[in-house]
Amino acid sequence: MAWLHRHPVPAFLLLGLSFLLFGVGTVNLVLLLQLNLRLWLDTGWQAAMDGALRQLGELLLSGYAAMAAYIVFKCCEKALVERLTRRDEDKRK
Repeated sequence: MAWLHRHPVPAFLLLGLSFLLFGVGTVNLVLLLQLNLRLWLDTGWQAAMDGALRQLGELLLSGYAAMAAYIVFKCCEKALVERLTRRDEDKRK
């Protein structure tokens, strides 16, 4: 966080990148998870044999990667908002 406070331009660029990664990571995530789970319910263990188990693991990892990008986004946002809303007497310290 200290680095983000000291470097506002890279923090802003990182904010944009993490926002894009979060968006890409979550676009079809819910739909694909629903379809994967429906396949499991319809075909049972045969779905795992056909690759649905691997796909489910990949979808869960994609969800966690999107969540990590969201956390980076929120950290950058917090640092930039604090920097922009600082009072003049705080800037002199």
